[in-house]
Amino acid sequence: GMGLVATMTALLLGLVTASAKSTFDSQDTAVRNSAANILTLDRHLARYGPETAPTRDLIRRALAYRIEMLWPTNGSDGTGLDVSKTTPPIEEIENQILRLSPENDAQRWLKLESLKLSEEVVKTRWRVLGAGSGAVPRPFLVVVIFWLAVTFTSFGLYAPRNATVLAVLFMAATAVAAAVFLILELDGPLDGLIRIPSGPLRYALTQLGQ
Repeated sequence: GMGLVATMTALLLGLVTASAKSTFDSQDTAVRNSAANILTLDRHLARYGPETAPTRDLIRRALAYRIEMLWPTNGSDGTGLDVSKTTPPIEEIENQILRLSPENDAQRWLKLESLKLSEEVVKTRWRVLGAGSGAVPRPFLVVVIFWLAVTFTSFGLYAPRNATVLAVLFMAATAVAAAVFLILELDGPLDGLIRIPSGPLRYALTQLGQ
């Protein structure tokens, strides 16, 4: 019976780990794609003309604010921007692009592509924020922890009470607890010790406006 419980626990741990890792990887990919889209959007607006300067500045401020919110650096993001001030909604970027009046085919194409990119950035933003709570159901973890407790109880039921047995059981329990901890860390890609790196967005921030 305990062999069956141990096998089911291993299978369920594998499923939960795969789900958490998939969530982490998908969010990491979304952040990297968002950084690329933001850089491309800035370059399109720069090619459109000098009248897009306020929109480009808004993009830079919105990105700096988002980085500071998700990856705080004790009030200083190294960009020279005051992120403590209220930042306009990201949808305002789309509104400013919509108000542009193209004068030739090149500007019309750049406006259309900029609208597509801004829409992708908005979608990615909500997708990342919406997945911050994780994808691993809490009942799964409760069941796994219960099965692990039962398994370790069976291990110690007839084991001799000496220092060697206690040390081995303690090390095994610590290893399993660390595995569950890593699963929970991967399931929360925007908080905790294991987080999505902010490098792509910070690099994009340094390149904006150039």
